[in-house]
Amino acid sequence: MTDHESLVRRSLAGTDAFDERVRAQADRLTDALADGAFDNEAATLGLELEVYALAGDGADRTLAPIPDDVYEGPADKELGLHNAELNAAPSEFDDEGVAAQAAEIESDLAATRERAREHGLEIVLDAMPAVAPAEGTHAYLDDVTVHGPGRQDTGSDHPVVVPGGDPDDPVLVARNMRKDPRYGALDNVAVRRAGGEIDFSVPGAETGYRTILFESLATSIQPHVQVPDTDSFPRYHNLATRTLGPLVALAANSPFLPGDCYGDVDDPERLVDETHHELRIAAFEQSMNQRCRKVRVPDDLDDPAEALEHVVADDSFAPFLREWIEDEDDLEEEGQKGGDPTSAAWEFDYKRGTFWRWVRGVAGGTAVDGACDQRSLRIEYRPLPTQPTVRDIVGLQVLTAGLLEGLVAVDHPLAELSWDDAERSFYGAVEDGLDAELAWVTADGERTDDSDEVFAEVFEYARRGLAEQGVDEATRDRYLDPIEARWGAGVTPSAWKKERAREHLADGADLEEALARMQGEYVELSRGREHFAEWI
Repeated sequence: MTDHESLVRRSLAGTDAFDERVRAQADRLTDALADGAFDNEAATLGLELEVYALAGDGADRTLAPIPDDVYEGPADKELGLHNAELNAAPSEFDDEGVAAQAAEIESDLAATRERAREHGLEIVLDAMPAVAPAEGTHAYLDDVTVHGPGRQDTGSDHPVVVPGGDPDDPVLVARNMRKDPRYGALDNVAVRRAGGEIDFSVPGAETGYRTILFESLATSIQPHVQVPDTDSFPRYHNLATRTLGPLVALAANSPFLPGDCYGDVDDPERLVDETHHELRIAAFEQSMNQRCRKVRVPDDLDDPAEALEHVVADDSFAPFLREWIEDEDDLEEEGQKGGDPTSAAWEFDYKRGTFWRWVRGVAGGTAVDGACDQRSLRIEYRPLPTQPTVRDIVGLQVLTAGLLEGLVAVDHPLAELSWDDAERSFYGAVEDGLDAELAWVTADGERTDDSDEVFAEVFEYARRGLAEQGVDEATRDRYLDPIEARWGAGVTPSAWKKERAREHLADGADLEEALARMQGEYVELSRGREHFAEWI
């Protein structure tokens, strides 16, 4: 078995063979696409859900690692030791399929929580913890070991080093990152590009880390929508980009870092006012966008084959070759994050995994009886934060999928909104939530930034799209009504968090204590209520 540090160093050294294989594999996929191999019978839905773990009770909770035996259930490992991922297998996009998605997430979450509680841990449906690990946030996230020939220095003296791929170069291992060569290689590449330390800056907090692990504070949900007619894929993709602003505004749920990240704050009330509604976006972009924009809003597509070409053209980060992983036991034991080990396009699949766009087109997937085989094209909708309850999670999943179907079904002119305006709308929602100036084109072809007009159409066309897919009215209302109630009340999870923090500050708490109290309340409500709209 090849050891972790050797695989990381080999990836850092680079190889021309990786890009050559990606190019050749993309050409084969493009030919298959042109031959109709990726066309399918019906649309499908899927979902990825990321969570984190807390130890303790009430305002004394701390971010905590998840023991390995918890992952013997349905949960998968993720970047940080405190993270886990649940996946709903693809199902046909219809009424039964929506029910199947909800049932699987509910069941898998319950099973994972039961395993975690055996260790005194709570699995939390949230987008970013506002409380620190027991040793402190910076100490936990920046705990790295420097490996080199004949040496192994602990991170206690905090050396800032630049990793490299030569035999005499150091390699960094973040102790609280999952021991996975892909994660390790990505981490070292980003740190090398940053010159040894990655800056992280959000309102109220300026710091640096010798690892990308601060990205693990952010957890998300990712709805997947498989598009059966590949000729229409560019329209779905480009419309998805134009819905980013409104959907992120409705979903916002990560306005605070752990409280100890802020240090001494002269005006905590001002910080609460000025913090962005979605700090997850900054965490991911600032961790990986080192001397390039790996994480960003995607370029538009004119042709379905461009979904493949954009992956080829993207910067290659931490390349791996299939033969570097000696056998499938290595793959399983090391948790290697690559493509299917039996895939004929392994390197392409691997590179696509580092094609970080807030909307991503993906070729290939899981077969669904009566809908699609393993050759399919899907949209991965990636900017949405994890929500407080399963019903909220499925609500945003069907809102996203239904909206795309509804807009396409009526040939909605939203596609005429410029890419620049769509990008501004997205980052406006990231900063200001429901108060953002959102860009939209109405069904009449009129440009508007009136939020009432925007959200009226968002829910109208989401319901239209769900109806087109055979989702009955009761199911539509069950999942969309609680999300629509956020717009009616003007309150999202991030807005609620800000207001609770203000109230605790007004009661005399300092910022760290105010955030800890808010976090404790959030956990209890998330666990005890059916959906977020019941809180407001």
